[in-house]
Amino acid sequence: MARRRFQHPKPFREGAYWWTKPWIDVFVDGKLQRKRKRIKLAPATMKEREVLKIADEYLRPMNQSLQSIGSATNFTTYVNDTYIPVVLPLMATSTRIRYQGVINNYLLPTFGNLCLRDLGTLQLQRYFSTMAKGKLSHESQDKIKDVLSSILGSAVRYQLLVKNPMEGVQLAPSRMGKRVAKPNITSEQFDEILSEIPEPYATMVYVAVYSGLRVSELIGLRWNDVGEDCLMVDERYHRGVSVRAGTAVRKYKAVKSDAPNDLVFQSVKDGKPMRDNNILSRFIKPAARKIGLGFVNWRCLRTSYGTWLKRHGADMKDIQGQMRHSRISTTMDIYVQDIPESRRRAVEKLPIPTMVQ
Repeated sequence: MARRRFQHPKPFREGAYWWTKPWIDVFVDGKLQRKRKRIKLAPATMKEREVLKIADEYLRPMNQSLQSIGSATNFTTYVNDTYIPVVLPLMATSTRIRYQGVINNYLLPTFGNLCLRDLGTLQLQRYFSTMAKGKLSHESQDKIKDVLSSILGSAVRYQLLVKNPMEGVQLAPSRMGKRVAKPNITSEQFDEILSEIPEPYATMVYVAVYSGLRVSELIGLRWNDVGEDCLMVDERYHRGVSVRAGTAVRKYKAVKSDAPNDLVFQSVKDGKPMRDNNILSRFIKPAARKIGLGFVNWRCLRTSYGTWLKRHGADMKDIQGQMRHSRISTTMDIYVQDIPESRRRAVEKLPIPTMVQ
């Protein structure tokens, strides 16, 4: 608060409710002002002694300085003036894009008119509990929770809030009940897809799959990262510069330059980092649709590669190392899919003892 002084305004009954009017810190045009705010406490039927207890509990954070001056900051103002310019630039590009979408589509429309201190744990829990009844997927709800927690957590770090109210907020259990297997394709299907993709994108997709590189790592691959029998991952790119040529046919040199610090896969027009979404939508998906597959994306190709390794007898620790996962559970539960043929071959390899009659 602006001035640490004890407040104890007497509740009064008006209409169907008990009310109180404490002094509240607010920001008006960037300046801190102190104004009285009318607060609804309880129904008028409640006894005065119980109402006094409720009023004391409401005023306790202010009287004990558990609310900072910054907590009066408007949520929209904090997000636009502090979180977006200060916190978001520290994140990966893909994370920034998704966080910005969550902020614009969900958080600002819902909480934009409130102050930071108005976002209490109970109010936020009601928001997510109501969301559980909607059509939004559990994954999307979890992302909204992560973004809001990040915003309010940064407000704690910058001393605008004393505690993150998102601590203790829970999501409803996933309605899916079990993990859904990620789609994958066979190596034969991949060969068919590859034959439909023009260069230099075919080589790029081939290297992505058979090296186990993430597409962001592939785009950031430089010539000095290429060894005789290995590839080194130093950096990642996401959403490079796109080239839209319309319906005209244009010819560009596939490799602009091959100095040690130049990119291996460069945009065909000006040699800048490629855009993975353009390659996916213009080449990979159309090629997959030609052979009757509508679900192929970069993640599907990477998942398929892990499945091929397992099918051909690779050890799970070797697959984990090739995919560069920090936990083997990620490799086993998400990337390497359990396929009926491999289960059948595993059973056939077991020695079957002779039954004694």
